Amino acid sequence: MAERLTALVTGASSGIGAATARRLAADGFHVVCAARRSDRVEAIAAEIGGTAVVCDVTDQESVDALAAAVGPELAVLVNNAGGAVGQEPIERTDPDAWQQMYDSNVLGTLRVTKALLPALRASGAGTVLNVGSIAGHLAYEGGAGYTAAKHGVAMITETLRLELNGEPVRVTEIAPGMVQTDEFSLVRFGGDKARADAVYEGVDEPLSAEDVADAISWMVTRPQHVNIDLMVIKPIAQAAPWKVARG
Repeated sequence: MAERLTALVTGASSGIGAATARRLAADGFHVVCAARRSDRVEAIAAEIGGTAVVCDVTDQESVDALAAAVGPELAVLVNNAGGAVGQEPIERTDPDAWQQMYDSNVLGTLRVTKALLPALRASGAGTVLNVGSIAGHLAYEGGAGYTAAKHGVAMITETLRLELNGEPVRVTEIAPGMVQTDEFSLVRFGGDKARADAVYEGVDEPLSAEDVADAISWMVTRPQHVNIDLMVIKPIAQAAPWKVARG
């Protein structure tokens, strides 16, 4: 029996990360689940027969330990850790919130990718998939900090693809629109559940984490010569961040 390929998912304790870990395990990968919250990431890993690693992508020593835990070869890296903080206009925004978003979304993606590239190369057929956002490809009022961070993720993706051209590593991005998860909007609005719930109010079927995980599964399981540079995925109710059909 052939040995299972290894996939690494960061931010695997909830939302898109947890759904992706479950889906890739169902696809036959051995999944290394990385996240800051030990109880949650250990539960996910136990559920799918994977490996749990407590990791903070904003800390280099933590990322180095993650790379060591993954081992010499890695088939798929899903850079999912990140998130949004606040939605104030620029004149009222908190630079510390921007710093937090930049550290997790941009520098976190950089740290993890840099640390795992040797293992991705060693696999002979690696894939880097960065979880971006439609916010990385346009702008909207109140979203400057998050859009700046996700534009950074998009540019990391495009630049890395250029730099690795000719090597056996694909570089891809998925850019979801409105995805209803338990935590994304709740974290963004500092635990204000009413404000978080209002984001999805009246929307007929926003995307689920499983919808995005399904797309990620398809992207990383194409024949190795096929590189899905960018997939933008939104619910049919959403034409743009500012244009959402509500009942």
